[in-house]
Amino acid sequence: MPHMVVLYSPNLDPVADIGKLCRSLADEMLTIRDERGQQVLPAGGVRVLAYAADHAAIADGEGDYAFVYLNLRLGRGRSADVKRRIGEQLAEVARRHFEPLMGRQPTGVTLQIDEGQEVFDHKYSTLHPLFADRK
Repeated sequence: MPHMVVLYSPNLDPVADIGKLCRSLADEMLTIRDERGQQVLPAGGVRVLAYAADHAAIADGEGDYAFVYLNLRLGRGRSADVKRRIGEQLAEVARRHFEPLMGRQPTGVTLQIDEGQEVFDHKYSTLHPLFADRK
């Protein structure tokens, strides 16, 4: 973990390059450092997955409205300052990505970070070892 899920209205597919957004978010996640300059989010755990909603009702339904909901799930253990920095940096990536569109199409963008105690947490991965020496 960290895993980000991006849910969005399907009317964004032809105009928003969601694949590029995913890559930009993942790249930004890899740049975030803690107070000691250490990478905060492990490269082998970074995931950004995006899904267009099959069905959506937005606002009053009278316009060509769009929405994007970005949810980052983190394991516990990071300082409040680091979590704030993660949120600010990722929100800025989303803002830059959607700003050109928002002048033409009313769009809501929400970013939330969830952190919590896992009830069960099992990981099986050959990705993490690839990045073990890159800190």
